[in-house]
Amino acid sequence: MQFSRFSSAAALVLVACSTQSSIKPAEVLDERTGMTVEELRKPIMLTQAANNFPTQGKHISFAYLGPVEWDRSGTPSYGLWVHVAPGNDWQFDSIRMQGTVTLVLDGAPVVLSTIDPPQLTHGAYQPIASWGQTAYFGADIPLLKRMAASQSIELDVKAEGGAPVRFAASPAARQALAGYVAAQGY
Repeated sequence: MQFSRFSSAAALVLVACSTQSSIKPAEVLDERTGMTVEELRKPIMLTQAANNFPTQGKHISFAYLGPVEWDRSGTPSYGLWVHVAPGNDWQFDSIRMQGTVTLVLDGAPVVLSTIDPPQLTHGAYQPIASWGQTAYFGADIPLLKRMAASQSIELDVKAEGGAPVRFAASPAARQALAGYVAAQGY
């Protein structure tokens, strides 16, 4: 009995530690440019919404997003890193094309515009799937705060043929974004 209480307590501590490590921003200094990059330790995964599951025989697609702060000599700029990894029977339009990706916060669409990130030695996040697409979108502090306060965070991505596929973040995404925003002092 004593051992099982200890095991349960140890498991809770490990879960708490692993959750905190993904919330606390990772700060990296790009040696080539001298720019500081702050991001989540791992991007937020979004899964296909239940009403967008493909027909039988197709594989589920995933999307990932992560906030990024680039700081060059005290002048910060912000972005959202988005990576879409389609199942093997799906094709998406280029996510860099205007209007292909829409962020949806608590049911309200947010227009995203692609940006060219600073040319660094390494990108903010690493692509999850080699066959996926990655793009950066402009962001600002009010958008990051709004994302952290949202009860639902979703992405609509246009599939080939124009039909959008909706991806939804788990409730833990809000906690991760709230922790990121708080740690950044926004």
